[in-house]
Amino acid sequence: MYKQLQQRGAERPPVNVSTLAGMKSKGEKISCLTCYDASFAILVDEAGVDLVLVGDSLGMVIQGYDTTVPVTVDDIIYHSRAVSRTLVRPLLVADMPFMSYSTPEQALGNAVRMMQEGGAQMVKLEGGAGQVEVVRYLASHDIPLCAHLGLKPQSVHKIGGFKVQGRENEAAEAMRRDAKMLQDAGADIVLLECIPSELGAQIAKDLHVPVIGIGAGPDVDGQILVLYDILDITPGRKPRFVKNFMIEGGSPLGAMEAFCAAVKAGTYPAPEHCFS
Repeated sequence: MYKQLQQRGAERPPVNVSTLAGMKSKGEKISCLTCYDASFAILVDEAGVDLVLVGDSLGMVIQGYDTTVPVTVDDIIYHSRAVSRTLVRPLLVADMPFMSYSTPEQALGNAVRMMQEGGAQMVKLEGGAGQVEVVRYLASHDIPLCAHLGLKPQSVHKIGGFKVQGRENEAAEAMRRDAKMLQDAGADIVLLECIPSELGAQIAKDLHVPVIGIGAGPDVDGQILVLYDILDITPGRKPRFVKNFMIEGGSPLGAMEAFCAAVKAGTYPAPEHCFS
């Protein structure tokens, strides 16, 4: 009973929204990884990761689809529930799948399921200004939120593939405006994917909430990668921002620890992992 009170003075107290906000204010980098099962969750926790995402990337790396579009709410709940059973310290975030938040009411119903049934502590949704109403509605119901801008994998068929976003001045300025609007509507974190490093730095400076990057340069507040990518499990050609941490880590746990250390030290991402 009152587990959170017992953990408050622990050596590794659980990460929450306030923890992440404090890390941003102190300039401490936030390390994040995806995770989809209980066994890897134990290792991710032990490695010192701050935030774990049960991402709809599971559609590609686990289910074998070409995109994240086929992933369902039930899929996310299943994997989130498995991760939540063994995760202790990191904040657990669950992706809202394609078309699971097309209206505020639908978004609330699915977010509640992900938290009650899946054990998530925050939900993540893709989209810019068009999602402000949904974000505001969820925030008004005390649902912790991560907004996702830049390359939005659920929109891959609309944008014509996995491409760097925000290179043109007009697109970059629109993304900066959208990030501010989402923050002001109640987003607790903003995730940026596949954008120029300079734009990532600008948005991180614009916002008072933590900004997490994946292919968004070294000057955002934290970094996230797909777990299977850092373990060199994913076959074939990989995105530019991916780094194989098994080379220096030597084992799954060692690779996760190497990733965390590189993020905290600011040595990842290096220039070869960034876009201009």
